[in-house]
Amino acid sequence: MIDFVGKKRWFFLISGILVVIAIVALVISQIQVKSPLRLGTDFTGGTSMILQFSPAVEQSQLREEMAKLGYDKATIQNAGEGNFIIHTREITSTNARELAGKLGTELDSQVEITDYYLVSETVAAKTARNAVIAVIIAAVAMMFYIVWAFRRMPSPFRWGTCAVIALIHDVFIITGIFSLLGWLAEVEIDALFITGLLAVVGYSINNTVVVFDRIRENVSRQTGPDFAKTVNDSLVETLGRCLNTALTTFFVLLALFLFGGATIHYFVLVLLLGVIIGTYSSICVSSQLLVVWEKREWRELWPFTKRPA
Repeated sequence: MIDFVGKKRWFFLISGILVVIAIVALVISQIQVKSPLRLGTDFTGGTSMILQFSPAVEQSQLREEMAKLGYDKATIQNAGEGNFIIHTREITSTNARELAGKLGTELDSQVEITDYYLVSETVAAKTARNAVIAVIIAAVAMMFYIVWAFRRMPSPFRWGTCAVIALIHDVFIITGIFSLLGWLAEVEIDALFITGLLAVVGYSINNTVVVFDRIRENVSRQTGPDFAKTVNDSLVETLGRCLNTALTTFFVLLALFLFGGATIHYFVLVLLLGVIIGTYSSICVSSQLLVVWEKREWRELWPFTKRPA
């Protein structure tokens, strides 16, 4: 039998390393681009469009021509197959077509605008505020749901808190990864990023509830005197279901990531990361925190401290 609980120090170490990397990425991004995340048009206002070049051109060539035309501050992302996602200042659809025509002439390529939308600064500010509120409300609502669902257990607030800590763990790591991508590859986040995070919150809490529910059943049946052993048995019993759900979801998302359109590319990436990290946290973080809290083994949270004799 796999001893998940016995390896909780290793799980906390892995999570700690990932969280530190996320913090470093957010700090570096703040220094380099003046924001923890590279914000897209949905949050800053401006114009976003996808230009398709046939034949394809190099990103460096496109950036050079954009600068010559007065769009030197535009953000350009290569979406593959001759497609480029461009975020720039507010321009009308007419101006966008004129820009596409000039780029086609200068780069000797046929240019087609496959996607275009304009967001005002007022709408962008409201979107950013609502996004933060949505994530906070979701986390608080999940905690109260867990507390209510496990109200018959001793200290139900403990169960809800552990589940929410795992949720914050997932969201924070994914945010750190996108901060790193924004710094290294100029990847910008948009409203779909927040949608993806909320979907990850739902997926992760579902896995956690499945595991917690099995722990509750085994505690009620008094299958073992030791709470740690009961939790470990419950994890082993639910492992197959969690992995099967994760793998089937992962393969569908992987297909979308590889063959889906450019507009949903990073949205699907959020979901892919969420499935992996959410499954890990349900098994290796939230349940282990529950054991630590139940047994008051707070030293276990620090992997390099000596175990008490």
